[in-house]
Amino acid sequence: MRLQDPDGTLTDMALDAGTRLGFRLAAKGKHCLGHHTVHGPADRDHVLCPARAAATKGSQCEQCFVLDDSRLIHDFHRGGRVPPGLRAYLMQPHWLYVATFATGASKVGTASDLRKWNRLAEQGAVVARYIARAGDGRVVRILEDMITRDAGLPQQVRAAAKAAALVAPAAAVELDAVNRRLAGEARTLLAGAGGEGFEVVDERWARPELAANACAPAARHAYPHDLGTGAHGFRVDSLSGSIALAVLDGSELEFVVNLGQLKARMIELGDHGSDVPAVQEALF
Repeated sequence: MRLQDPDGTLTDMALDAGTRLGFRLAAKGKHCLGHHTVHGPADRDHVLCPARAAATKGSQCEQCFVLDDSRLIHDFHRGGRVPPGLRAYLMQPHWLYVATFATGASKVGTASDLRKWNRLAEQGAVVARYIARAGDGRVVRILEDMITRDAGLPQQVRAAAKAAALVAPAAAVELDAVNRRLAGEARTLLAGAGGEGFEVVDERWARPELAANACAPAARHAYPHDLGTGAHGFRVDSLSGSIALAVLDGSELEFVVNLGQLKARMIELGDHGSDVPAVQEALF
């Protein structure tokens, strides 16, 4: 969990199985996190929002959104112009993958060579397979668009849908079968597409061990409190991307908490706790 102090200092807070996380919301609304200037494959600068403005576009103000290099990535393969640093990032090898989430919803996506494993871990995939390795980011995005057009695989699954799916995940064997089938269909399309600059691959992604419990079928509940207000506290038992499987103080019930909802919010860490709601265990 990455925290940004008011002076811009970034602090990484490790979340592991058994970590207790307590915090309260210190201000209303979301605040701009600034923007990034990309200089190369592994070199970028984080620039603080000069106006310390409220966030109006996700986690950014209008000005920082316009200045952020990453917003140009999605039009690069359509002839869009990009600055030299971002071009250097995009011209490194990239991977094309098919990811499947806890109730079978799936997507096609891309990851740079340097972020091949991390990208899927952050996405919160339950199972995924790499289906192609491309020489650069332009080729891989052309392939991604082709898979969406011809195989019907979307390029996004909403974070809220991922969190809702973890309340009642499907069995691992079912999700693996869905992913294997979709990845196979996509590979067939790639193999028949011809062209240069990529190779078809068949490689399964290794999911983080910390995500195992969150992805396993079990009786659990959606976290009932709004992370945009009030005080919260719980023990983290498992993490799938930014979604935690957590236990509230005074209860052994498991709750699915979408920690991604904290992005761009101002919090104060401390010995806080969440109220335990009245819930009814599902009958099996």
